[in-house]
Amino acid sequence: MTRALALSVGVLVVAALWFGVGLMRHTPSVLGWLGVLVAVSLAAAVSWQASREGRSYWRYASVGILVIGLGAASNANDYYNGLQGQHISGLTSAVYVTGVGLFMVGLLRIPGARRTRIEWTRFGLDIATVLVTVVTFTWHLAYPRWESWFGGNLADSGSVLVVVFAGFICVFAFVKVAFTGTGPIDRRALHLLALTAAVGAGGGSLAPLLADKPYLNTAHVLLPATCLCLSLAADRQIRATRHGRPVPRPVPRMLSFMPYAAVLATGGLLLWSAAAGTADLLAIAAGSVTVTLLVAARQLVALRDNKRLLGDLDARQQELAHQAGHDALTGLANRTVLAREITDALAVDPSGVSVALIDLDDFKAINDDLGHAVGDALLTAVAGTIAAQLPPGCLVARQGGDEYALLLRGDAATTLAAIAAQLRRPVHAAGHELVVEASIGLAPARAGDTADELLRRADVAMYEAKGQGKGRQVTYRAEMDQRTAEQSRLAADLRTALDTEQLHLLYQPIVTMPDGELHGVETLVRWNHPERGPIGPDVFIPAAERTGLIVPLGAWILEEACRQAVRWREEMGDDAPRTVTVNVSARQLREAGFADEVGAVLRRTGLPPEVLTVEVTETAVFDGGNALTELHAIADLGVSIALDDFGTGHSSLGLLRSCPADVLKVDKSFVDDVTEGGQQAVVVAALIGICEGMGLRAVAEGVETAEQAAELQRLGYRYAQGFHYGRPMPAPAIVSFRPVAVREELAA
Repeated sequence: MTRALALSVGVLVVAALWFGVGLMRHTPSVLGWLGVLVAVSLAAAVSWQASREGRSYWRYASVGILVIGLGAASNANDYYNGLQGQHISGLTSAVYVTGVGLFMVGLLRIPGARRTRIEWTRFGLDIATVLVTVVTFTWHLAYPRWESWFGGNLADSGSVLVVVFAGFICVFAFVKVAFTGTGPIDRRALHLLALTAAVGAGGGSLAPLLADKPYLNTAHVLLPATCLCLSLAADRQIRATRHGRPVPRPVPRMLSFMPYAAVLATGGLLLWSAAAGTADLLAIAAGSVTVTLLVAARQLVALRDNKRLLGDLDARQQELAHQAGHDALTGLANRTVLAREITDALAVDPSGVSVALIDLDDFKAINDDLGHAVGDALLTAVAGTIAAQLPPGCLVARQGGDEYALLLRGDAATTLAAIAAQLRRPVHAAGHELVVEASIGLAPARAGDTADELLRRADVAMYEAKGQGKGRQVTYRAEMDQRTAEQSRLAADLRTALDTEQLHLLYQPIVTMPDGELHGVETLVRWNHPERGPIGPDVFIPAAERTGLIVPLGAWILEEACRQAVRWREEMGDDAPRTVTVNVSARQLREAGFADEVGAVLRRTGLPPEVLTVEVTETAVFDGGNALTELHAIADLGVSIALDDFGTGHSSLGLLRSCPADVLKVDKSFVDDVTEGGQQAVVVAALIGICEGMGLRAVAEGVETAEQAAELQRLGYRYAQGFHYGRPMPAPAIVSFRPVAVREELAA
């Protein structure tokens, strides 16, 4: 306890003892007035110290209690000038009211919780109820002593009424604080402030009880008690601020019982007055009726508010129920609703029921290139497009990501054809016109099917469609399960193969024509399974593509090929392959930062960028997007870009302008019949002309005979690869590689 608080307690104890003695016999009042002045000074000092901690309402409290002290001094002057007891001059009344007003302003400046209009109405009715109750009880206490109190002169009543009114203002401030919560003030300090107002207000109603003891004044004990409460509140706030105590949250409204307590109190007072036959019965009855009406009005407001809250609650419950069953982005039904609808449809009649899954092709590239906002807008637009094509009784739901699930009835093929046709049209999404394709899997229902089984089969069919290329639609067949299971087992084994070095690389020579000298190599991956033996890339690469294992597999191939190229350069010198080609899948190109990964591998291995060639299929980059962005970034590193199997896919000449290609690899399907003339030979001849015109290096793939080699050379080709020149071979065999002519001479 601080020294100021100890002195305040001492002053109150002395004042209370002196006041108690005065109740029993006449005592001089000078000690009482001195105690008041000391208590006021101490409270003002502590409150001012609290205001220095950054809370302005304590400054109002400090000044207000000082002004009240001046009022006490004026009250003492009135006493010694003949106005004894509770009689005070107009000046004293004005000073008291000013001090109380400053204190009240300080209380009202405490920030409170925000309220709605209904809450403010209820708050006002509660305050009015409390005030009317206080007025009624004050009247009942004052009325029997009215004449003796005023000494028969009603002209003095104004000053007394001013003091009583000030007390009511304190009650108002007390209720305000209690109803608005703590705000930035310490909770216990707030309670002590409310107690300060309550003590000050309560003392005014005790004045009529001292009418027969004019030498006593309630201020003698009332003001020291009020000042002690204020000092305790200020001290509590000082300690809370200095210790960094977190500001508590607003407390729940604890005075909601007060309106009902007011009805009981005034009703009880009315019954007692009626039984005793008091002269103020009519006034008490008026107060009781007023309180009852105020509480009734409060109840009507509360009932209206409760009705509104119930309506809001019902609307919120409906909203939550909708959210629980629908996707937040697209507004479509979610998996839960879809499963329930499928189950209900199967229970009624499974014939004619089918489930389809629609997955947007290359959606990740749109997200990566244009941002998630455009991706979300596209998902929403596609959801609307699909929903608009569904006949009555069907349902579309979002499965997650870029996948939609459909419950279809009747002719599912016609419905899906209409959806696919609409999806091929440009879609407006966040200011962009996008063309999307979708892979669709369809699973017709059979007797005994469940919702989960139908969705599983549709998923199998959808992945089968994706494996066949973009924009395909596949209907589920039983053998797909076997293929899917096989691919799943294969993918698991492939993951193990990556970790246990079951994979190895072979290199097929790329030669110059006509001498057949080694120019470069193409890297090819092979797998020797410990139980199943050699597994061809045509088997395990699709499984890796589907499961995403192609990303770590491709990273391993890239690093191993670059390290081997460095070893060749160290061992073979100028005879080492000038280029090492590594195949890169479309899935790898869709990974953001793939070019950075290529650059990191080159730095780790020390391979010059111009030695590496990244080979991609034309279908991997035909649609542009992130794949094309990554290729440009790779080209900026100094790495060459080769387009593989050119002519077998979209074969867009525009791709040669947008893709930073350095090498064009002509597919084996055209080379096979190059010696027989016809369309294939025309294409081969046209491609060499295009390459020469655009400054590209053309490589003929799949050259297997000397006749093919001679015809390609005649057409102008200078680079080739195929069995005629060399099969894929391990790295040591590249060191001893010899051209075809040399090998023939050695054989002879």
